[in-house]
Amino acid sequence: MMLSIETGFCTRGFTLATLALAAMLATALPARAQVVAIVNGEPITDVDIQQRTRLDELSTQKKPSRQEVLDELIDDKLKIQFSKRYIAEVPKREIETAYANMARRVGMTPAQFAKMTAASGVSQEALKARIHADFVWGQIVRGKFQGSLQVGEKEVEVKMQGVQGEEPANYEYKLRPVLFLVPRGAAPGAFEARKKDAEALRARFQSCPEGLRFAMALPDVAVRETIARQSADLGEAQRKILNETAIGHLTPPDITPQGVELFAVCSKTAAGGDTPAKRKARDELFNERFQSLSKKFLKELRRQALIEYK
Repeated sequence: MMLSIETGFCTRGFTLATLALAAMLATALPARAQVVAIVNGEPITDVDIQQRTRLDELSTQKKPSRQEVLDELIDDKLKIQFSKRYIAEVPKREIETAYANMARRVGMTPAQFAKMTAASGVSQEALKARIHADFVWGQIVRGKFQGSLQVGEKEVEVKMQGVQGEEPANYEYKLRPVLFLVPRGAAPGAFEARKKDAEALRARFQSCPEGLRFAMALPDVAVRETIARQSADLGEAQRKILNETAIGHLTPPDITPQGVELFAVCSKTAAGGDTPAKRKARDELFNERFQSLSKKFLKELRRQALIEYK
């Protein structure tokens, strides 16, 4: 399981962390593609519908109707079209980072993830198109409804009244990332070999001062600067990893685009602020409000749009 060091944003379907794709698809359509709808001058094809249908099936384990998929694609077109008025082009590196993080969540390299999704009938373009729409729309809704999305302390307290059991404390962890480097484009076997090397280091790692000095002396290993993370800012799976890793030891290895990464847990101290349960309640209230405002605004954009069905 990955120990995520990422910024948060709204997710959908695969529960993916989403960032932008600057250009959705090439302007020239495949010869076999048939246009089924035009949204403010931009086409949606039967190929788009096939790809999105398969992606939704993989996400939800249910087959959506053709109309549901078409409505979803129309909404995505409207989101991206509206965002172009306010959002500058997102750098390509952000796209690659988002895609790599998706692969990382399922323990794969980006190349392995691309093969897996392609074998399931989903192209990278279809997946990135949905990421693009979700990311820019999140920025638009947050900017337009910033005041309405604020969650008050009393609202959180009311939400917390249904929480059972003792609430876990919030801790701050001081971590040192340790990366076993793998060359770009290396075969999957190279990652497995480095993972064994990482496990060997983990077995002998007994303290941060001594263990990190030893790691720094290893070939093709990068030990990065200390980072601080609070348990309230991490997902349940990440908190569990840190709680189960003793101070002065390494977390289990995780495959990343650059290689195999572990985190040395060098300290754990009580921290102020929201507890994990309180943060969860706050996030749930925010997401409920976000979804409600998002739906209302999309309806408004649909009323203003020129949508032609073929």
